[in-house]
Amino acid sequence: MSSCSFRVRIALNLKGLKYEYVPVNLLKGEQRSPEFLKLNPIGYVPVLVDGDMVLSDSLAILLYLDEKYPQHPLLPSDLRRKAINLQVTNTISSGIQPLWNLGVMDCIKQKVGQEEIVPWVQCHVRKGFAALEELLKDHAGRYATGDEVFLVDLFLAPQLHSTIKMFNLDMTEFRLLSRLNEAYSQLPAFQDALPEKQPDAPSSSTA
Repeated sequence: MSSCSFRVRIALNLKGLKYEYVPVNLLKGEQRSPEFLKLNPIGYVPVLVDGDMVLSDSLAILLYLDEKYPQHPLLPSDLRRKAINLQVTNTISSGIQPLWNLGVMDCIKQKVGQEEIVPWVQCHVRKGFAALEELLKDHAGRYATGDEVFLVDLFLAPQLHSTIKMFNLDMTEFRLLSRLNEAYSQLPAFQDALPEKQPDAPSSSTA
């Protein structure tokens, strides 16, 4: 399950863009195939191919899509809310998600054993979620930074979904995040982007 690919699918849905979905099975190592490495030399998903433009990294893809397809803007015009979107987005992408990606979990499994993966993930995600609760408490409305869906929601929704589904994190202490997670579950653009609704489901290891 790739949270990065999940968030790009949400953006494509929100903007009403048609796209071809090409699955990449991470557990089978398809991201390390010569064909895929030509698209992204570091071997991460997602990759967006738009004509002669080949772009990887979900944030870069989302900003590119937002510039090229301005319908449903992903960043608010208000400077303060825009700054909060970028801050929280970066907190998720650099301070939470990398601590439990596939490479990290493989390393933990090899070094200390499979049984240590879930405690590791829960520890670091819980710390990150506590920070998000604090960062968003004065900005949240119906969604993370108001009553409209913005960039931060595209990062937050997949993080919540993946953590709850894969690692059974107790969300009792995270009242705001739990409320936002429920709000996302009501949005077709988010629900249609779920990994389990993609053509290669029920596998949870694909882009």
